[in-house]
Amino acid sequence: MPPEPQLNQEMRVAAQARLLETSHGAREPQVIIEQAHRVFGLGALALVSSFGAESAVLLHMVAQIDPNIPVLFLDTGKHFTATLDYRHQLTQQLGLQNVQDITPLSESLRRDDRYGALSMTDKDRCCFLRKVEPMTRAVAPFKAWMTGRKQFQAATRQHLPSFEAVGVRIRINPLAHWQSDDLIAYMRRHDLPVHPLTLQNYRSIGCMPCTRPVEEGEDQRAGRWAGSDKTECGIHLSGLTQQLEQKGAIK
Repeated sequence: MPPEPQLNQEMRVAAQARLLETSHGAREPQVIIEQAHRVFGLGALALVSSFGAESAVLLHMVAQIDPNIPVLFLDTGKHFTATLDYRHQLTQQLGLQNVQDITPLSESLRRDDRYGALSMTDKDRCCFLRKVEPMTRAVAPFKAWMTGRKQFQAATRQHLPSFEAVGVRIRINPLAHWQSDDLIAYMRRHDLPVHPLTLQNYRSIGCMPCTRPVEEGEDQRAGRWAGSDKTECGIHLSGLTQQLEQKGAIK
């Protein structure tokens, strides 16, 4: 069990998240981002972005408010080339000043995925090595981070709040209440480039070995880990908090 000071801190953060959700959770995404920027400040707030199918919207909003907000990109070593090209394009076009590539530990890959085929035999372990552990290191210095998750993406996200506590940190989902039409309209209004793979019916774009196009009638994330019961890589689940605690990253 966590020591009492940590429990007290987690309770304070949980209360802060509830207060922010009550006061700003239903506001427009730009207002949510501005409030987060005011509350946490530049040195304590980051955005985690996959530079995926809908990432341009949130990245553009953040760039308009403060292009110096750190943008954390989990470079798993398994991305589509189109995603890496799109990352470069958006960074330049939006004027993002602090995009950070977060990579897996080379020693972990040498030990557990020497041939780069772990996703074929143990998807959870592969995601842990290439996403969860790097994410743990990436968010440790911050008090809060933003994601691009939305309620409509999958049944597992239909009750997603705009502000939620993760241990002693707050995770912010500015686009939680937006629908697909809202995203499309925003991208058109601001003339934002689309991820090239969306033209091939990819709707949720992750690592190449575990992503396929979405069929008619499927939910947006059906193309992720198709053929398995896996629905999340783990960076948005409670296991991230456990990793932060184990590594002593929670202060």
